[in-house]
Amino acid sequence: MNQQLQPRGRRVFLRQASFMAGAVAAGLFDVRGLLAEELTLTPWQTEGPFYPDRLPLDTDNDLLIVNDAITPATGQITHLTGRLLTASGSPIRNAVLEIWQVDATGVYLHSSSDGRAKRDANFQGFGRFLTDSTGEYYFRTVKPVPYPGRAPHIHFAIRMKGREKWTTQCYVRGEPRNAIDPGLGGIRDPKARRSVIVDFVPVKESRIGELSARFDIVLGFTPRE
Repeated sequence: MNQQLQPRGRRVFLRQASFMAGAVAAGLFDVRGLLAEELTLTPWQTEGPFYPDRLPLDTDNDLLIVNDAITPATGQITHLTGRLLTASGSPIRNAVLEIWQVDATGVYLHSSSDGRAKRDANFQGFGRFLTDSTGEYYFRTVKPVPYPGRAPHIHFAIRMKGREKWTTQCYVRGEPRNAIDPGLGGIRDPKARRSVIVDFVPVKESRIGELSARFDIVLGFTPRE
């Protein structure tokens, strides 16, 4: 499942090496500053009805390019990073992270998603990444957009040996629809709710308006070896 090691995925990963180095350093600094107390657990959230009912042939960590296509997906390019951690701040390695989200037109990679006729065929819609010894992950995707009834969000699933799949979602800080989103509103604890709301910030010196977002996921259980 280590999809980032496919030839094209590996090239994408190498192109982002300097970006990732900075993200890892920032993540390590943040965790060290919080070790005096346990980290806030990321709240579980429902998988929802639109986990792909047929996985794409390409499931690597670059959702902007499907297989060897030349045309990239439409949308605001986002470099999505983070770490998978235990409550004490220890990294979780060898976990498969999956993400899925709507394309720039608000359509999922699912046969029941509304607006299938307008779906962006150049958007992969789903990706996987295997965490290493630092617990770090990286995806290249697009900034999520709203669709009827929901604020912009990205779904996450985590698969680990000996554990059932665990799911959550992350949201865009400053998005007005957050106030009425049923998924976000279902998180009663304010601190837990804040933990899934993420800054999407411009990448310095990007000439095409790229964004970066960091979402650390903190689990209340440890992996089984």
